[in-house]
This record gives sequence, structure tokens and C-alpha cells, in this order.
Amino acid sequence: MDNKKSIAPGVCFCFALAVIAAFLGRQFPLIGGPVFAIIIGMIIRNTMGVPGFAGTGIAFTSKKILQWAIIALGGGLSLGQVWQAGAESFAVMVTTLCSAFVAAFTLGRLFNIPWKLTSLIGTGTAICGGSAIAAVAPVIEADDTEVAYSISTIFLFNVIAVLIFPPIGHLLGFADSSFGLWAGTAINDTSSVVAAGYSYSQAAGEYATIVKLTRTTMIIPIAALFALFTALHKRRTNSGSGVAFSLKKLIPWFIVWFLVASLLNTAGIISGPGADYLTKLGKFMITMALAAVGLNADFRKFVKTGVKPLLLGLAVWFVVAVTSLIVQSLTGQL
Repeated sequence: MDNKKSIAPGVCFCFALAVIAAFLGRQFPLIGGPVFAIIIGMIIRNTMGVPGFAGTGIAFTSKKILQWAIIALGGGLSLGQVWQAGAESFAVMVTTLCSAFVAAFTLGRLFNIPWKLTSLIGTGTAICGGSAIAAVAPVIEADDTEVAYSISTIFLFNVIAVLIFPPIGHLLGFADSSFGLWAGTAINDTSSVVAAGYSYSQAAGEYATIVKLTRTTMIIPIAALFALFTALHKRRTNSGSGVAFSLKKLIPWFIVWFLVASLLNTAGIISGPGADYLTKLGKFMITMALAAVGLNADFRKFVKTGVKPLLLGLAVWFVVAVTSLIVQSLTGQL
């Protein structure tokens, strides 16, 4: 009971910030609630400071509620939709995914950026922005500052993409399906993909959304690969110390339940209003979690990190956008 009481004030504080952020996100959809949440949290942390009573609950929200949000989002994702668009988008999706990670780790090493931050920026750019970062962060044991910086970086380029992609598409005369495939593979956050797609055309918006859903499922294998890498790294680190290491403890249980929820959606057990409710709930919980992440982000650490991660995010995003167009051109889809 005492533990619940110590958690409750911080959770309620994050809930209140998420309500404000969600409202602002509806007023300014190009920015979105999650961006407002993390910005509000960061402003509070670095001006007036975090209330002492909220610390435990903020930590709980940034970790546990974030994981539950990923599971809820899985309930709104049908694997049948993934299969429907898979054949058409598979080559572009896999190529852009690989190019994102190759660019991220190559440039990350060149810029001397910590591998956890590099991994988060690469994952967010390759898959689906904040949700992918949220899924991978606890697997690689990234701290809140790394999560906050990577999400801020990714969302910055999301906003830019929404503004510049449609004019570029019209200028180059893209077909609706071509633009939808480009937006679905080269823009990170789902809301930004939908905004860019539907601002181009109705057909482009529908196709971009399906491609984005396909891309989102890559969270599962990528998180599993990071879990395996982290396990092997820990095993090597502890190999001579006599410390027992359990791979089972590192299995990302919330990703497993994300898959279970998606399978339930596909089977029709979760459908219609239920799926819509879980999607909305998951997005709001993500907003709560990102408010907590912002509350744990210290600008002094940002200053130490420097501008290099921002340049890394820009470079990886550019590589993904160009790779998507090249693959479409080579496969006759452009």
C-alpha cells in the first residue's frame, strides 16, 4: 500500500501533464501530443524542478506505463494489414531499415556518439519514431536523457517531413501509391505519416498508413535482436567474474505481449471499438510516459552530449528518404 501511495502522486502528475499535452496536440496536430509532453516535462525539470513527492511515480511512468502502452498499441494493429501491403512494400521497407542502421552505426562511430544513443536514433528513424524508441530503450537499458534526446531529435525531423514531403512529391509528380510508400517508409512517427499522406491525397494517405503499420511490426524482431546483443555483451562482460547471468531476465516481455495483442486483433477477438479504444489508450499512455521522460531529462547532460546526435539524426533520416526513392525507382514503383 505504501508503495502504491508513493507511486500515485508522480503518476497523477504525469497524467495531468499528458492531458494538457494531448489537448495541445489536438490544436496543433503537426506537432502532436507526445512532442508537447516531452517538451513540457523538460521545461518543468529545467526551470522550477521536479516536485520531490513525484520522483518514484515519474520513474514508474517512464518505464512500466510506457511498456503497457506498447502492449495496448499492439491490440489496435492487425497482422492481416501487414500481410496485405507486405508484398508491395517489403523490398523498400527492408532496404531502408538496413540503410538506417548501417548509416546510424557508421556515423555514430565516426562522430563518437555513445552506442545506446546511436541505437535509439537509428531505431527511431528506421521503424516508427517514438514508439520504437520506447520499445528498445528498456531492452538496451538506455537512460531517460538518451531517450529524451533521441525522441526530440526524431520528432524534429517528423515535423520537417510533414511540411516538405507533400510539396516535393507534387513537384516530382509522384503517383499516390509512390508517395504513400515514400511517406510510409521515410517518415518516422505514425501521426506524421498520416498527416503527410492525407495532405497529398486520400489514396496516398490510405496507402501510407498501411505501409506504416507494416513497418511498425519490425519493432518485434529489432527489439529481440537488441535483447540478444545486450545479453551477449553482458555475458562477455561477466564471463570472468563468476557472476551468473540469465538470458531469460532480459527477454522483453512487453514485446511478447505486444505480439499476443496483435494476434488477438488479427483473430478478431479484439476488433472494432475495442481495437480503437486500445489504440487511443496506448497513445495516451505513450504521452504520459514521454512526459515522465521529459521530467527526467537534464539540459546539463544535453550540453555535454552536444550537437552531434542531432546531426546524426539528420544524416540517417536523409539516407532513409533517399534510399526509399532509389529502391522504388529500381523496382519500377516510382
